[in-house]
Amino acid sequence: QVQLVESGGGLVQAGGSLRLSCAASGRTFMSYTMGWFRQAPGKEREFVAAIRRSGDSADYADSVKGRFTISRDNAKNTEYLQMNSLKREDTAVYYCAAMLGLRSSRRPNEYAYWGQGTQVTVSS
Repeated sequence: QVQLVESGGGLVQAGGSLRLSCAASGRTFMSYTMGWFRQAPGKEREFVAAIRRSGDSADYADSVKGRFTISRDNAKNTEYLQMNSLKREDTAVYYCAAMLGLRSSRRPNEYAYWGQGTQVTVSS
């Protein structure tokens, strides 16, 4: 089992940057594919990015490709999401999630563990 705690959210102007972190408890962080999802008010939770266990393969939603970068530091049990060129439509609660196994997925129901979420608000 793993517990996840996000940090780094906040208020930023459009065009700005934020870096989210997700700290994981336990000694099995390397066993998990890690993902980021977001949920805006009145909308369903959507996939943002995912990174495989070794960190050598990442997947991005088209809406963030080229602007966001997912990474992980297995020695620190931490996942990151660097968000650049932020847009108003990026405003949402951002969640990190963990999925046991080798492959990556864009489906929220395949991730067994979730953080509490961190708010990102982009103003114009």
